[in-house]
Amino acid sequence: MAVESGLDRLAAGDDAVLGRLKGRRLGLLAHPASVDRRLRPATEVLAQAGIELRALFGPEHGYGGEAQDMIAVDGESRGGLAVHSLYGDREEDLYPRAEWLGELDAVIIDLQDVGSRYYTYVWTGLCMLERAAAAGVETIVLDRPNPLGGRRVEGAPQRPGYRSFVGLRDVPVRHGMTIGELLSMVAGQEGIDRDALHVVQARGWSRDREQPDTGLPWVLPSPNMPTFDTARVYPGGCLLEGTRMSEGRGVTRPFEIWGAPGLDGAELVRRVPAPGAHLRPLSFSPTFHKHAGQRCGGVQVHVTDPSRFEPYALYLRLIAEARALLGEAMAWRTEEYEYVTDRPAIDLLTGGPEYRELVDAGGALDDYVREDRRAADEFAAGRPLLY
Repeated sequence: MAVESGLDRLAAGDDAVLGRLKGRRLGLLAHPASVDRRLRPATEVLAQAGIELRALFGPEHGYGGEAQDMIAVDGESRGGLAVHSLYGDREEDLYPRAEWLGELDAVIIDLQDVGSRYYTYVWTGLCMLERAAAAGVETIVLDRPNPLGGRRVEGAPQRPGYRSFVGLRDVPVRHGMTIGELLSMVAGQEGIDRDALHVVQARGWSRDREQPDTGLPWVLPSPNMPTFDTARVYPGGCLLEGTRMSEGRGVTRPFEIWGAPGLDGAELVRRVPAPGAHLRPLSFSPTFHKHAGQRCGGVQVHVTDPSRFEPYALYLRLIAEARALLGEAMAWRTEEYEYVTDRPAIDLLTGGPEYRELVDAGGALDDYVREDRRAADEFAAGRPLLY
């Protein structure tokens, strides 16, 4: 059965979807990957269905997807519509302003997620839902399949005190849920009025189907998520943001290609087994971001068997071994990270200080990884699911 996103259902003239939207004052939270299966943007699909928008909202990277990571985005105007930015210099800028919501009856969310806790679009959706519900404005999610499928879960939820914009609620790193499911789960946990959220479910999707199995097109949802291969390694690859090593921004395959000046990729490969993947030593020179213009040694992670590939556990081990090879040259990132200044970025990404402390002490990771899997499995068993 062909998979239809929530937007595809609208494009096909689904009466249940159209009836919820027509005649209302609507805003749209979207980005470049908010397209139907024919690659038409959500604004075009809505216009052709006779649905008028009053405002647009853009998440991190901006409505048009031009901004790099952690770059504040200003508001703008497109096609006569105000585009309100939900990513600025302050944490409060993550939330829509009361005056923006005061002109609307409902906000449509159509965002392509990549199935990892640190990918911020789902949290932008949550910030919208919370403020919209408080203002009596309905949130309507045009849901999309999780590109990583919905069965595999990796990485323990955060420990108390380690929430941030790379995890505003306690969920595993690879959570195996859609945006609609995550927002529904949080709404239920926090007592948000049931009438404040409506999810237009994707049709034809089952939890064992990854992006290539859906027939839906891949459009990069952010500047450094160019392909589905990137999304596949991202639950582990994003951990590199918590280090001084390059995560591959400034090359054509970020998060798959990564390393640092002086890192011996061949030795790293010898030290770390990679079930379901081939680690290829290489050298590269980023054109921007960390170590721009410098020669870096490192690896490219090629996924060969997705059923065996566990990106989070693999990158935990790779970073630990890179630390053993580089010593203090592989330092942790300590500057501000997603509005947080009092904890290292790696602690926010892993959900606590335990991993960093273990790596710094040169300890073995086996027990840590085993407990991490147990906690992820426990969460998975209790997830409220829509599909």
